[in-house]
Amino acid sequence: MAGRLEGKVCVITGAGGGMGREGAIVFTGEGAKVCVADVDLALAEETVALCPEGAAFAVRANVASEDDVKAMYVAAAERFGGIDVLYNNAGISPSDDDSILATEEDAWDRVQDVNTKGVYFCCKHGIPYLLERGGGSVINVASFVAILGAATSKISYSASKGAVLSMSRELAVQFARQGIRVNSLCPGPVETPLLLRIFGGDAAALERRRIHWPMGRLAKPREVVNGALFLASDESSYVNGTSFLVDGGLTAAYVTPE
Repeated sequence: MAGRLEGKVCVITGAGGGMGREGAIVFTGEGAKVCVADVDLALAEETVALCPEGAAFAVRANVASEDDVKAMYVAAAERFGGIDVLYNNAGISPSDDDSILATEEDAWDRVQDVNTKGVYFCCKHGIPYLLERGGGSVINVASFVAILGAATSKISYSASKGAVLSMSRELAVQFARQGIRVNSLCPGPVETPLLLRIFGGDAAALERRRIHWPMGRLAKPREVVNGALFLASDESSYVNGTSFLVDGGLTAAYVTPE
């Protein structure tokens, strides 16, 4: 029985861990060939080792570098003959990105370089490969924080994810008649190393947020990646320009269960 992504070539950034790693494992399991890209090549190679033999390969790429992004796509197209899916997952949320009153310019710029400019580079240089194939799917990872405000602010991260939503909508409209669909994947809080580092083992910080989650728990990476799988597959052939929320009902909440 053919997988849901049989015959598709996917490039996943930030695939050395977390949701990106889970995405590579799930996508290759569904028949895709995957370029596993990460700023840390050793982590990317660990991800490849978890995939079926020959289904994935690792590339070192800093998405904030235009040359790295160009080389990443060249490597993927040369290895697998073309590209069908861009899964722009790479993102950072450093500890010095905080309240607007405390966040310095260098912290703001570091987050924008990866989370906003990185998606810009990946779309700018990836979409031409999809056009060569006569269409494809672009999945830009945003966040529920692009839709909801938080008193526990990480101002540059939130702003960057809002930019991803806006950019994705524009690209969705621009390229729709050329067979390309562009959607934002908006996870709620997910059990990843990035988020667990933010909480830093601080039970009070975790509880400060958990009380607002209708389901009372973090998402598992696989639960979010299942959304990406749908968007990458032909099952979502009429889904375009959406902010695809996988948030356990968080953005629908006003008062949550006790």
